[in-house]
Order: sequence, then structure tokens, then C-alpha cells
Amino acid sequence: MASRGCSYGLSAQVANKIAGKRDPQLEAEVLGWIEAVLGERLPSGTFEEVLRDGTILCRLMNKLKPGSIPKINSQGGQFKMMENINKFQSAIKDYGVPDIDCFQTVDLYERRNIPQVTQCIMALGRTCYLHPEWPGPFLGPKPADENKRNFSEEQLRAGEGVINLQYGTNKGANATGLNFGNTRHM
Repeated sequence: MASRGCSYGLSAQVANKIAGKRDPQLEAEVLGWIEAVLGERLPSGTFEEVLRDGTILCRLMNKLKPGSIPKINSQGGQFKMMENINKFQSAIKDYGVPDIDCFQTVDLYERRNIPQVTQCIMALGRTCYLHPEWPGPFLGPKPADENKRNFSEEQLRAGEGVINLQYGTNKGANATGLNFGNTRHM
């Protein structure tokens, strides 16, 4: 990890704002889900320390979709560990996690934006609902299913005659008392 030292001014404000978004309860829930999927206890430590080298994330993805990450780097320098995180990110995008929910490698490896990492794993847990081959466990709420409705032509025409309250109402409104163009009497 690059030694960045203390941040001051705007950088400190941004770092404090990001740190304020962390939710220890949600992080514990995410780690619990990972343990349930892997079927083993995770090493003790903080959320970011446990996930930092990317090996657990790669093993998680291989459990969800076997063979999605063929080679996991367990030894080597920081670039090998960051490569694990990159492989995980590619695999979750292929699995169906939206790009907007993904984190950047430095968010986890350099501990820059841990809430985004948590958000990404939550999105992965929700995406599991969309894969019927995955029996569970799941994480987070189930995404909504499409609820397509079929209306007849008669029902559609009946709806055209209804004036919504969004358009307002003119009950009791009239133009009495309006004096446009009148001179002012003193």
C-alpha cells in the first residue's frame, strides 16, 4: 500500500465523509454471507483486511460460478494481489452485477472507499437471485420481477376520459372580480 500520509483540507473532508458512510453491521452481514457461501470461517480482522488481497473474493466468485476465475494468486507482491481484485471485478460483471455497483481496485487495496466495496458485494448477493442454478444463500432483498399488464382496448379508451388530479381541478373557479385594464381609483 502506498504511504499517503495524513490528508488535510478538502482531502480530509472527503476522507471523513467516506468513512462516515461505513456501516459495521452491514459489513458484518456481508462477511457472514461470504462465510456461508464458502462454508468456512474467514480469518479474523477488519472487513478490509480480510478482503484486501482478493483471494477470498475470487474463491467466493468461483463458488457462485465455478471456473469463473481459473487462477488465483496466493503469493506475490501487491500487483499479484491487485490482479486478484481485477479478476473478481471482471467475473462479477460477467455474472450480471451492474457497472455502477462495482468498485475500483484501489478502493479496496488502498482502503480508499470501503463503503463502495460493501455496496458491490451487496449487489453481487442480489444478483444471485437472478441465477436459478444458485441454490443460496442470498444477500439483500430480492430484485423485483416484471409485472406486465394487458389492458383491453375498451379499458384503455375508458382511461382517456378521466382527468387526473395532477392536472388540477376547476371546481368553483370563475373569473369574477378580475379587472384587467381598469384604471386605479383613488
